[in-house]
Amino acid sequence: MRRKNEAAQPCIRPEQPDPALERVREKVRTCIQCGTCTGSCPNAFAMDATPRKLWRLVLMGQSREIFESHTFALCSDCYCCTLRCPRGLALTDAMADLKQIAAAEKHGGDAACTAFYRAFLQSARRYGRVQETRLMARYLAVMTPRRPLMPFRFSGLGMQMIKKGKISLRRPGGARNLEGIFAKIESGRDGQ
Repeated sequence: MRRKNEAAQPCIRPEQPDPALERVREKVRTCIQCGTCTGSCPNAFAMDATPRKLWRLVLMGQSREIFESHTFALCSDCYCCTLRCPRGLALTDAMADLKQIAAAEKHGGDAACTAFYRAFLQSARRYGRVQETRLMARYLAVMTPRRPLMPFRFSGLGMQMIKKGKISLRRPGGARNLEGIFAKIESGRDGQ
């Protein structure tokens, strides 16, 4: 029996603390692991790690497991977890921080999600609103080298939506440049 105990390896090995995760760790440091965030989350059924488990991984400094999961990419920013958290933690903000860290540090996360978010922000920044046809064109252009047949899967749906008037090929009216707003956001982020 003693040999078995000596040969046992710990299932969780602490990693070197990731300095980028420190901001997220501070936001969830007082988490009591009650599971209210998971119970409140409308997307929890699709997540490979529940929000409660993700916060535990953050507190334990398990950055590899955090960025291998798709949990933060599936967060829809609905704020249900933040509103219902008995500790009043800014959980949605912590999820947003994880998304930013994953994109900035190019973690092996979901490339499709990252490509979509970038195309979405680029469209909003340039036109003042999201123009669906340009958004999908940019997204599919980025994804085509990885998945060459992907655009053809959506062609039938796209044609039906154009016929029904759900999406338009023309540029929407009233579009304006939001560069000033994005500049303020960037300057505020640098000041933190």
